[in-house]
Order: sequence, then C-alpha cells, then structure tokens
Amino acid sequence: MRIRFTPLLALLPLLAACNSQPETTNPEGTDAAVTDSTAYDPNASSDSLRMGKTGGVEVGGSALTPDKTLAQNLAASPELSQLLAAAQKTDLAAKLAGDGPYTVFAPSNAAFKGLPYGAMAGLLKPESKDNLTGLLGYHIIQSRLLALDLRDGQELTTMEGHKLKISVQGDNITVNGAKVTTPDVVSKNGIIHVIDKVLLPPSE
Repeated sequence: MRIRFTPLLALLPLLAACNSQPETTNPEGTDAAVTDSTAYDPNASSDSLRMGKTGGVEVGGSALTPDKTLAQNLAASPELSQLLAAAQKTDLAAKLAGDGPYTVFAPSNAAFKGLPYGAMAGLLKPESKDNLTGLLGYHIIQSRLLALDLRDGQELTTMEGHKLKISVQGDNITVNGAKVTTPDVVSKNGIIHVIDKVLLPPSE
C-alpha cells in the first residue's frame, strides 16, 4: 500500500534529479518485491547467504549477525545510527523489529551527510513525520532479497509505493544510482544492503 505524504521539504526536489530513475517494466514482467518471503534459515550455509565465516557482516566496525532483527542490527552499527534515529521518529522502527520480511537499502551516515544542510533536521521535526515516513519507506521492500536475487534492470516496489531501479554490472550493484557498499547483512526478519546515497521518491 502506498504511503501518502505531502511534498518533502522544498530543497529535496532539487536532489530528485540525481537519484530518480525513469520507470520501466521488469525484464521478466513481474514485480520482484513479492517474489521471496522466505524466512531466514539458521541452518543454511554461510556461503549461500554470503555471510562469511563468522556468520555475520562487519559494518562500521561492528558485527551484524543473523540472530538479530533488522532494528537490532541497525542499532549495533555506528555507521547506521542516522537511519535508526530517523526510523525511531516514525512507526517504521517497530516494523523493522517485527516479523517482516523486509529488505532495507540502508543509507550510511555519510550518505545522510550528502543531503543539503538542515534537510534531515527539518524532517526529524514532529510535524514532518509523514514526510519522513515516506522518505524512509522508499528504502524498504516488503520481501527478503539477497544480492543474488537482484537482477540488472529489475524494478522493486517500495513500502512507500514507488519503484526502485536495480543495476547489476559484475559485482557492482546500484539502486537508483546509489552504490551498494555492503550487501547481504542477514537478519532474522530480512536483509540490509548498505548504500552510499539517500534515495528520494519521485515527486507526483
């Protein structure tokens, strides 16, 4: 269901040209956002989940592990603290601590610093809750997608209601032009892919 929200701060449309992509159809004609709702299997091999020998992924110097929820893994990494703080201003933090499954394209703190000065401060105000929910919802897919599930040209419908465009070139994955810097952070209720830009929903 599309989250309805009023236009974002006046400065945000200036960024849309950098992050938005024209909508095209999925090469296979299906919406990949509903193709996989399988829960994490703790008995699956670490190779198949690309988790490494430790059974976790290091993000910002902290090990994020599959025994934690998405919310717990976001809280465990200093590099993702801005995203967690923003989610806690909305109802999304509770969702990320719930059953899921969800796939989160998680902007790093450095990605948030790339926004114009004062943008996030404005969105974190109580009166901007709907706008903030819409922005964060544009980073969340309501299914569980590992990097190996992502295909070049694929479109994913977000919780916010608009689509994201995936590009896969060898080992490089981008979403609406944002680079996936750390893929496949497996959690109990979904997957985190760390990205280097904040994604902005298209204006309507």
